[in-house]
Amino acid sequence: MELIDNPLERTTAATDAVLAVLLLLSLMYLRRIGRSDRWKANIWSWSFGFLMLGAALGAIAHGFKMSPKTNWLLWQPLSLFLGLTIAMFVTGVMHDLAGREVSRRALFIMVPLAIAFYITKYAASLFMTRSFIIFIIFEALGMIFALGIYAYLTFRGGLRGAALMTAGVLVTIIAAAVQASRAVRFTLIWRFDHNGAFHIIQMFGILLLLFGLRADLKNRMND
Repeated sequence: MELIDNPLERTTAATDAVLAVLLLLSLMYLRRIGRSDRWKANIWSWSFGFLMLGAALGAIAHGFKMSPKTNWLLWQPLSLFLGLTIAMFVTGVMHDLAGREVSRRALFIMVPLAIAFYITKYAASLFMTRSFIIFIIFEALGMIFALGIYAYLTFRGGLRGAALMTAGVLVTIIAAAVQASRAVRFTLIWRFDHNGAFHIIQMFGILLLLFGLRADLKNRMND
């Protein structure tokens, strides 16, 4: 396969690839420290894993020359992985708010909901060019919900790492807003557009979330 000529697409692909590697390392670390609450570690591992798969496919879709049909086909599993990322994310939030049993019930709601959003996006992509806005709406609803819950848990106390989780969600929302704006372009050695900026900001969000998860899981291990 041949690399794409567009320098903005190349930096988007490169940042997608770096994001995928960061998520893989975060997932591996989370698995290692998650013995104190294996259910929680599993939920967040799946969230990071689905996002990692989406980032890896994004690196291919943005970085290599291919026919429009092939590119469109790549975006189908990519979109599904992103939806499932949000589903597992919200399930993890419900675990921190209300415990394992409530999060299990949330899982059986969120996964079908993510699939329904994917089907809606797929149908929309057949007749509109900016069908990705459907995922952005789904992501925004999930992240706003998560921000409210973690802000509440931060002020209430009782969850170690809640402030870091709040910060991580807030950074994720900022990243999504930058991507949705489509207006960001800058040069920092290489040229970046809104997608590359989104990936860079999201990396900081992932690290904040990982540190927040680590604080709680390590605290439980010491109890």
